[in-house]
Amino acid sequence: MKSAMREIAGCGASPAPRVTQKRRPLAREEYVEGILRGDRTVLARAVTLIESAREVDRALAEQIVEDCLPHSGNSIRVGITGVPGAGKSSLIEALGRYLIAEQQQKVAVLAIDPSSQISGGSILGDKTRMTTLAASEMAFVRPSPSRGMSGGVAQRTREAMLLCEAAGYRNILVETIGVGQSETAVHEMVDFFLLITLAGAGDELQGIKRGVMELADLVAVNKADGANVTAAERAREEAQSALHFFPAAGSGWTPHAVTCSALTGEGIRELWECVLEYTALTRANGWFGNARREQQRRWMHEMIDQALRKRFDAHPAVRSGVAALERDVAEGRTTSFRAARMLLDAYTRGS
Repeated sequence: MKSAMREIAGCGASPAPRVTQKRRPLAREEYVEGILRGDRTVLARAVTLIESAREVDRALAEQIVEDCLPHSGNSIRVGITGVPGAGKSSLIEALGRYLIAEQQQKVAVLAIDPSSQISGGSILGDKTRMTTLAASEMAFVRPSPSRGMSGGVAQRTREAMLLCEAAGYRNILVETIGVGQSETAVHEMVDFFLLITLAGAGDELQGIKRGVMELADLVAVNKADGANVTAAERAREEAQSALHFFPAAGSGWTPHAVTCSALTGEGIRELWECVLEYTALTRANGWFGNARREQQRRWMHEMIDQALRKRFDAHPAVRSGVAALERDVAEGRTTSFRAARMLLDAYTRGS
């Protein structure tokens, strides 16, 4: 009888609707306590708050970051970019697995995904590619939409980085989109900048990397395995030669090139040893601490710029007049300089 009832229930019966239980909002203290004890779920929820555009979420997020700030800063921050197809995500996963398995160290990956130009949404592909790393209890992998910012930098990556440090992650890897835009913003928020390339790329890909090579502390030629080993070594020599044409770095470090393979793991240890060697050198000569302090100063001014622009755009006089002035500029009835001055004057009078 029970078997028959099960068969009847399974034939044409609509499945029971899923009940989505809304998570209980956390208080400020609960967020901070969860982050400091390394709770990945709480950390993820805090990063979501940071990325939110809602004023109430932003206010809470700023309080959480301030509370966690004294517990941050104890990490190595590595920015990672590269030409399309170079295998950035695969190399990051291999590097993360090495740090966890061989060094017994926690790893946070802030993978900055391309945002849709239409919806502003994120493709979120990196987390699905870093399946092994994302499954580890010692890793935190967070894809974030770039929201169109230059160089693929998510708007709140810095704050997310500070929370990860407070949660005990001593290695922070920030992956950029790598589409040839300026990577300066990423370079200015990390301690070490890694450029990933590959052998046999066409001229169009090689052209993309020239703009960022001067920023690189290390160039890694990936996919140096199988029949590609010889070509990878030749590409490494070419990169090494190119690096000699750039001015000497103020850090005292001499950038160079290495080969590695995310597939076999060959060269991953040596790559990370370069990061550690750079860190030891720059800590000893004072560059590391000075660069961190300069980053903090720049971040403050960037926050001021963002806040002022937000207030400017929200001002009633600006909102009511900007559309007409944009049309006048586009159709040549006035200059961009005059239009900007008129909007600034309207903002100043109304403030």
